[in-house]
Amino acid sequence: MSPRQFLLVLFVSVASTVSAQGTGAQAPGAGGGANMELPEDPAAIIAVVGQTPILLGDLMPRIDAKIAEVSEKTGQEIPEEYVKAAKVNMMRPLLASAIQNKMMREAFLIDQVGTQAADKRAEADATLTSKARMMFFESEYPELAKQYKTEDRAELDRLLREKGTSLASRQREFVDQMLGHLYIRSKVDREPKVSIAEINEYYQTNREAFYKPTRARWEQMSVMFDRYPSREEAKQAIWEMGREAYFGGNLQAVAREKSQEPFASQGGLHDWTTKGSLASTKLEDQIFSIPTNAMSEVIEDDDGYHIIRVLDREEAGVVTLSEVQDEIRGKIREEKISKSQRDVLESMQHRIAIWSIFPDDVPGAQPLPIRVARLQ
Repeated sequence: MSPRQFLLVLFVSVASTVSAQGTGAQAPGAGGGANMELPEDPAAIIAVVGQTPILLGDLMPRIDAKIAEVSEKTGQEIPEEYVKAAKVNMMRPLLASAIQNKMMREAFLIDQVGTQAADKRAEADATLTSKARMMFFESEYPELAKQYKTEDRAELDRLLREKGTSLASRQREFVDQMLGHLYIRSKVDREPKVSIAEINEYYQTNREAFYKPTRARWEQMSVMFDRYPSREEAKQAIWEMGREAYFGGNLQAVAREKSQEPFASQGGLHDWTTKGSLASTKLEDQIFSIPTNAMSEVIEDDDGYHIIRVLDREEAGVVTLSEVQDEIRGKIREEKISKSQRDVLESMQHRIAIWSIFPDDVPGAQPLPIRVARLQ
């Protein structure tokens, strides 16, 4: 693995972790911080969200653990300059995610205490944090214990530290996310009303999306020419299968036992298929022309002989509004919820001051000078 590949593996690994957390944090911007070096002091402040600092030591252990893991797997010594670049690239999405969690927590606290004195804010913060911690040990902790297969708290903490985190760190993350989710839930209507006029407008505007092509579903029995010494023997086989299905009344049973086409194990049942998508034009011509629920004559194409029974067929056209209004209502509702969430996040950015060593990664953030970040 080349140093460049090493960087890519690390960045993708951490980026996927951040994405899995579902925080909604934006991807890091292209500018700012590309050539910087991170502080070395774990107590260095790398961001401030409202009144809450984020320390280098809150995030760096996770990065160090991932670098050690990749290095061990590759068995290669990576030049120090590449490791430094990797740390910066990995820190950016992690910090953006941490800032958003802290931002939502700050917004929730502001809603709870408003402009009350600092001691009231601290009291409310302590109360809410205590309740969230209880929820952590009721829900998150049992899942961690199950995942790491230990009931011993000290052992669990040791195992988490091997992964670059800790029980205390996971608890802090849980508290931030919980308070943030409470804030979002308090601001976003999860069941917004959708009027008939809105549904009709969506239907008319997106009419092309509701066009359905001609399609059909059918049963099929087949014999393939390459399975028989002659075409006469193949035709005899399909005739016998046809007679058995016709007089026995169960084409799928015969197909499952004797048919030689790919869907034989499913009783020859072909689910909804669009006209124009079949390789055999002779089969397709019959599927989209013969009466439904009646067995066809023997159909010959380049591969073999076939007998089909068309179960359902739908002609091309635009789906009626009555058929899709529930689907449209759901889509409009989701759009309204997503817009409301975006509006809440945008509002937070105006209410809460943010400083970061990577200001380009968080809308509205101000630069946090390195000298401040290093507590100098």
